[in-house]
Amino acid sequence: MSKYLIAPSILSADFSRLGEEIGAVVAAGADLIHFDVMDNHYVPNLTIGPLVMKSLRQAGIDVPIDVHLMATPVDSLLEEFLGLKPEFLTIHPESTQHLHRSLALIREGGAKAGVALNPETPPETLRYVMELVDLVLVMSVNPGFGGQQFIEESITKVRDTRAMIDASGRHIRLEVDGGIKADNIARVAEAGADTFVAGSAVFGAKDYGAVIEAMRRELSALEG
Repeated sequence: MSKYLIAPSILSADFSRLGEEIGAVVAAGADLIHFDVMDNHYVPNLTIGPLVMKSLRQAGIDVPIDVHLMATPVDSLLEEFLGLKPEFLTIHPESTQHLHRSLALIREGGAKAGVALNPETPPETLRYVMELVDLVLVMSVNPGFGGQQFIEESITKVRDTRAMIDASGRHIRLEVDGGIKADNIARVAEAGADTFVAGSAVFGAKDYGAVIEAMRRELSALEG
């Protein structure tokens, strides 16, 4: 995978033609598809589950999928999603009684394991599970709804999390989700993020390719 990845969130897509929407953003240059699962329990919204992802796979959509589980209890969902071969399967520490065990189950199931940090969840939560983590997702909004404004304090949190990742010596992706746009993506990348979830910024635009290209230009300036 490249240094910087852009992952449009289908939370903001037109669900009446979801397969077509995914094909369009992939053609526009998306690296991953961010698949938000919300249960109206852990977060105040209800979205999609494994049956939707199964339908996408059966329709021939084999793009790497970045599954973000905002559900509790989460362990009962892991096996269903692992069978659908996601690239990343990310969970929240608060959604499981035993984070270490849940991350181990994800990796044993063949996916890369992610940990999502809510705005109030400290990066130190990662300290004793770092050997099982392939991705850290910093939530730069409160989880549950698309279209929210970026929380500025997230920049400091991204920087602190990057320092922890670097100190671990492991290759762990640092993803940010919430309010990412072309006009702030460079600042978030400068703080240490390398993977960017963009929902309404992409799917709310008339030209998906133009938005993704604008983000790429901002990121390429940092690569020199």
